[in-house]
Amino acid sequence: MPSTEQQPLRAASLVTLAYQQLRREIVHGRLAPGVKLRVEALGERYGIGASPIREALNRLTSEGLVQQQDQRGFQVSPVSMDELLELTSARRWINEIALRESIRNGDEVWEESVLLAFHRLSRMRTVKGANLMQEDILWDQLHQQFHASLVSACGSRHIVEFANRLFEQADRYRNLVVVESTQARNIPEEHRMLMEAVIGRRADEAVELLNDHIQSTTDLILPRLRGPANLPAAASSISAHPRGAYCAESP
Repeated sequence: MPSTEQQPLRAASLVTLAYQQLRREIVHGRLAPGVKLRVEALGERYGIGASPIREALNRLTSEGLVQQQDQRGFQVSPVSMDELLELTSARRWINEIALRESIRNGDEVWEESVLLAFHRLSRMRTVKGANLMQEDILWDQLHQQFHASLVSACGSRHIVEFANRLFEQADRYRNLVVVESTQARNIPEEHRMLMEAVIGRRADEAVELLNDHIQSTTDLILPRLRGPANLPAAASSISAHPRGAYCAESP
């Protein structure tokens, strides 16, 4: 029998686990926009009780990745061109503030963290496949870590957290839409130029490069949002299949 002190700790750990599992599947496109999220099916899918699942869903609702409908439970938040444009503008604004402050305040330890994040990312492939593979997940993680490192010395934990949240919400669009037109872009070169401008403390250049980097991805995604066939089919709910396997279930 777990002690009284261990029980709240275990409950909190289960909430965190459920939250991380759900967020990962939503951000990486395994749970399509509009899919109903039934607490019982999710609990069976992840091997976690109903209460932690509900708490995790409430947390994801506050982050905008999940919607709660009166009397109808939860569903994965839909996507739209308007939201992507709004996310892009918000990312450009918040990243400009955070990046300028990081360049102004960052020390040698920060510079080393940027270089290390860039090095790890540059060793990974950049073209994402139509099917989510483990290497795609790792590239996503390293990509986010690189962008997070750029603004990590801004001096505000709240700004860093907000920038990371906006990154994840925008990254969901990139993972939902298979962007094949990468020939016109050299992603590793974009990252290298950005890293060098940041390390060189060239704030205006770094901000311009980062904003162009963000906008270019949006410009590639927008035309594909106009064609519903390019998005995963939004099913009515998910079934209790093993974790890591996306499965839609009709009512």
